[in-house]
Amino acid sequence: MESLEQILAESPFLHALQPDYLKLITGCASNVRFDGGQYLFREGEEAEKFFIIRHGRIGLEIHAPDRGAITIQTLEAGDILGWSWLVPPYQWRFDAKATELVRAIALDGKCLRTKCEEDHNLGYALLKRFAHIIEQRLEATRLQLLDVYGSHA
Repeated sequence: MESLEQILAESPFLHALQPDYLKLITGCASNVRFDGGQYLFREGEEAEKFFIIRHGRIGLEIHAPDRGAITIQTLEAGDILGWSWLVPPYQWRFDAKATELVRAIALDGKCLRTKCEEDHNLGYALLKRFAHIIEQRLEATRLQLLDVYGSHA
């Protein structure tokens, strides 16, 4: 059976992270499971963690007047879910719903923020990795907006 540290070390998101940092991050990690149809979190709730998806799919949803929930992106094994734990006021900006059974590693945001404050190099290493995730979510939202509003022009 693989340890959390081994699983995290093999994650593309944490690939080539210094072993000492990997040990620190592992101290903030736990295994989680969500059934299909279950919400991992809802917009406006406190963003307390992020997830490394190991199995299953998760739909990221925003709500639009007169349209209801719009899936802006679907995440699957290997993807990272959640960056709102990084930025005050630490609240989710969208909903995340498991579309099938999901197994993931949850990383406690408060625990990680504390470790990053104690070691700014760790914080910078994580921030560089999350910048790519943030860019992906913004691009997915942009494309969804083009689809929603572009076809009506």
